[in-house]
Parts: sequence; C-alpha cells; structure tokens
Amino acid sequence: MAQEIEAKFRVSSHDPVRARLQACGAKPLGCVLERNRIYDRQDGSLRAAGCGLRLRTISQEDGTSGQGTLTFKGPVGPGPFKSREEIETGITDPAALEAILDRLGLLPILVYDKRRESWAWNGCRIELDEVPRLGRFVEIEGPDEKTIAAVRDRLGLGRADHE
Repeated sequence: MAQEIEAKFRVSSHDPVRARLQACGAKPLGCVLERNRIYDRQDGSLRAAGCGLRLRTISQEDGTSGQGTLTFKGPVGPGPFKSREEIETGITDPAALEAILDRLGLLPILVYDKRRESWAWNGCRIELDEVPRLGRFVEIEGPDEKTIAAVRDRLGLGRADHE
C-alpha cells in the first residue's frame, strides 16, 4: 500500500505559482474537471477514525467523460505535512460503484467539483486546484517531506499558507 505525503496551500491566484513552475522547467500534465464524492457510514465512523473514502470521476475540459478512482485514505500521521496510507484503484463504471457503495450502506456525505491543473517537477506532482465557493489551492505531493519542502520554497509558497 502506498503512503501519501502532501502539503496543501491556499493561494489568491495560481498565476505566480504557474510562472515559477514554467521558469523552473516543470512539465505541464494538463487540466481536468473532477467530481469528488466523500462517503461514510451512517454513524460517521470512517470520519471519526480519521479515514476517508472518495469516489472521483474525471472529465476533460471539453466535457468528455473519462476515468474514475476509488480511494481509501487512512488516518493522518505526525509530521509537518499530511502523511497517510492511501489505497487507490481505477474504475470504469462510476455509476455501478455508487450503487455498490449504496448497497453497502455507505452514504455520500460531501460532493464537490474541482478544476485541476497538473504539473510534474523535482519528483513531485503539483496540482493547481480551483474549488467553487472554497477558493484556489496548490497541492504538492512527493516522495518525502524534504523534497516537498524544497518544492514549496522554490514555488514561493509560505508556511503560513499551509493548510
């Protein structure tokens, strides 16, 4: 099972971060639209345990439907960045999976959309996210905290912006 290590930062604009990514030679990976559904048991026990179950469906910006993923996230461990177990699998029929989750008694407790622009640089994946009514965020996911901190600093993201 994989260990996810990431840091998220709230920003007022993606433009300065995008300019720094371009200047340091980061590779643009494209933009997608996501619909995220967070599931829990009726008693809220997944969330109470610090865990999450997410069904994500992805569409291209032209509206073409694409793939989906089901992700289990374990409790967050100690450290300056978010580190947790992550088990993820691709899905080809999100509607069927929603029906399965429903039959298992899992409820969608949160549904939100996101526009995501992805970049790769220095062993990290950098996501420029825009969530309606919540704002703009930058997520850096990488192999270790030291690498994430170096990318954070190079992109000019301050520690105070960390969420």
